[in-house]
Amino acid sequence: MAPRILLARHGQTEWSLSGRHTGRTDVPLLDQGRAAAKLLGERLHRAPWSGLEGVEVRTSPLARARETCELAGFGDRARDWSALLEWDYGAYEGRTSEEIAAERPGWVIWRDGVPRGETLAQLSARADEVVAWARGGDRDVLLFAHGHILRSIAARWLGLDVSFAARIRLDPTSLSVLGWAYGDPAIDRWNDTGHLG
Repeated sequence: MAPRILLARHGQTEWSLSGRHTGRTDVPLLDQGRAAAKLLGERLHRAPWSGLEGVEVRTSPLARARETCELAGFGDRARDWSALLEWDYGAYEGRTSEEIAAERPGWVIWRDGVPRGETLAQLSARADEVVAWARGGDRDVLLFAHGHILRSIAARWLGLDVSFAARIRLDPTSLSVLGWAYGDPAIDRWNDTGHLG
């Protein structure tokens, strides 16, 4: 069996709701984020997923991802993995894109990066580590993590530069699946929030 990666972004937090860059700050889920995580879990435990028996589960160690994983019903099967931490935004941690662009007109994180944080090359290398691990087995994997690292993993799964992630939006508590088409890496499902109603 060719392995697939199922991507679950964590539920809504106060900072994700307000558009603040939330890298390594351990912001908790809002009540609506917790409710959405339970709905995601209900979906993954119904057909066609049926609890994903045999899937290998990894989560970012940050509370918002770990709690989403637990509320979705996969906490007992998950292992924390620092490769799934969100982008280290350095000096831009906690700031919105609008605030940053007011100081740096035309700034785009996927092109211009962040000062005193993780470089695009470092982010890409972490995404490559995850992709190599996922492809290294004959089982599917389920990852609970954050918007920018999951988008980076998708870009690198496809063999594209990490900057491609700018073109693929990812909402809180969404489900995405990276798989194969005609032997090549493909996106099977993206930013699916159907379980949220």
